[in-house]
Amino acid sequence: MTAPCPPPRDPSPPKIPLPGGACDTHAHVFGPASRFSYTSDRSYTPPDAPLEKYLAMLDTLGFARGALVQGSAHGRDNGAMLDALARHPERLRGVAVADANTPPAELRRWHALGVRGLRFNHFFRDGQLYYGGGVGLDAARTLAPTMAELGWHIQLWIDVKDLTDTLPLMRQLGLPFVIDHMGRTEARLGTGDPGFQSLLRLLGEGGCWVKLSGAHRISEQAPDYPDARAFLQALVRTNPEQLVWGTDWPHPRMHSEMPDAGHLLDLFQEWTPDAQTRHRILVTNPARLYGFPA
Repeated sequence: MTAPCPPPRDPSPPKIPLPGGACDTHAHVFGPASRFSYTSDRSYTPPDAPLEKYLAMLDTLGFARGALVQGSAHGRDNGAMLDALARHPERLRGVAVADANTPPAELRRWHALGVRGLRFNHFFRDGQLYYGGGVGLDAARTLAPTMAELGWHIQLWIDVKDLTDTLPLMRQLGLPFVIDHMGRTEARLGTGDPGFQSLLRLLGEGGCWVKLSGAHRISEQAPDYPDARAFLQALVRTNPEQLVWGTDWPHPRMHSEMPDAGHLLDLFQEWTPDAQTRHRILVTNPARLYGFPA
């Protein structure tokens, strides 16, 4: 049994109000476990973080919309996320997890509920996938034709030190893809790290999307994560047309201080001082990526 994760902190209201139509593009709903069980091969046991708590967080921060990402603690059972989409079809979209045996008819059913992509785990530590319960990228070979039919994207959980080796397959699949958490380069390595530089080149070519989430994932300097600032700003300078932002609520598998989602949002707005650029990242880009009304 994995050790339980701590619950998320109550979020602080942001210092700068968000523009209308802003979207939190990376969060998870977990449980309640009494209804939506956790997979036995999970790498962490999250606290129950059901839809009602997520919506309350969105309301506190001022987000009109949200994109939920299937958390690996639920494995291939997307039930909690799909239930949330069915209950709030105007406000929420989803990124699911599917293996190669998932029939096209099931993907089409998910699309009708608001799913707009699939997440694949290509994040390794010591030669092993870091998160149990996820699906490896090889499954995308089978799923890609139906994903293309539906206009879906791949969300890729990857340390960008492995990005160059992965690009031939991504180009073969021919689908848009989104890199999680600023590429997950450890901030202590600096923006000159070869993996992060490969991400900047790809982003500059318009070859991928990047989530400006996870300052607390790449930095150990809580609560202000100052060494993550240069990574976010380098991505914004490179191509703001292909960037979105997310809270990563409820911050599962954190090994240090739990972040305040409102403070993370304040840091993003401080580090991205141009209001027009923030509007693009918070409103325009996610509407395009997830198919919300303009």
